[in-house]
Amino acid sequence: MTPHETTVAPVRAPVILTMAAALNAAIQDAMRDDPTVVLFGEDVGPLGGVFRVTDGLYAEFGESRVSDSPLAESGIVGTAIGMAMYGLRPVVEMQFDAFSYPAFEQIVSHVAKMRNRTRGRVQLPLVIRIPYAGDIGGVEHHSDSSEAYWTATPGLTVVSPSNPADAYSMLREAISSDDPVIFLEPKSRYWVKAELSLPVHTPPMNTAVVLREGTDVTLIAYGPTVKTALATAELAMAEGLSIEVIDLRSLSPFDDETVGASVRKTSRAAVLHEAAQFGGYGAEVAARLTERNFFHLAAPILRITGFDIPYPSPKLEEYFLPSPDRILAALGMWEWN
Repeated sequence: MTPHETTVAPVRAPVILTMAAALNAAIQDAMRDDPTVVLFGEDVGPLGGVFRVTDGLYAEFGESRVSDSPLAESGIVGTAIGMAMYGLRPVVEMQFDAFSYPAFEQIVSHVAKMRNRTRGRVQLPLVIRIPYAGDIGGVEHHSDSSEAYWTATPGLTVVSPSNPADAYSMLREAISSDDPVIFLEPKSRYWVKAELSLPVHTPPMNTAVVLREGTDVTLIAYGPTVKTALATAELAMAEGLSIEVIDLRSLSPFDDETVGASVRKTSRAAVLHEAAQFGGYGAEVAARLTERNFFHLAAPILRITGFDIPYPSPKLEEYFLPSPDRILAALGMWEWN
């Protein structure tokens, strides 16, 4: 067994964990199992991160493996590239979604292309954690949904958990991967709780899961909008509408098999995300599903998203974010006969 492989550890007693705590446990277990895993970023050391995801790790592993970086995201990723090239497995944090933009060139030009550029001789086992999306009363530059930038870049795996179990399991898998992973953490889900017996193992991170069976329409969600999709399905029952809910989990690669099977079953689908609609991730999902399942569709695939504006002030974000009422209103615009 190589050092970076996830070891088979005894299952611990069940505990109630928030999503932030599950992420913390995943990093801690990975660092205990593999001495090449290192963690750094802005305020991830003694402070434990803005959202306390890295709380306690500095005290356990010391500054040689957990270190605060300067306020320079391009430098964070550039340093991580070099560390990964020379045998370490860096886990870096961008602190907030829009803070990752100064590192855009490093990620797109180097992280995503290094394996291809070297014909496979150089791997980058690197995880870039990005707390993203809104619904926390944050201001601009703290509430962006930037997934479309990363999914449009070949060479990057892009995933987003929506619950504590997936947060733990998917982050462990991401850290074990020999390829770079953009790990999008929905900030609004950091405090959701679940009872877990660690180490928990959920389906592979590149697969979607059907969270709720339905027959009339498929709601496709990921990260922060999964809870919205499930709430919509509950409300729809009163109207006699049976909604199937899919959590994509992996944005790139895309699980055509799971999502396509659901769409062919229900013959209708809608994609939910917080980002603006024009050029958003939902456009690719709708186009992809239409190309592969056109003759099974009873109606056009809808995109129910944030508006085509910069993220609004905290007082207005409830009107910006997709809500169950807005989703049901959109579904009601179809011809159902």
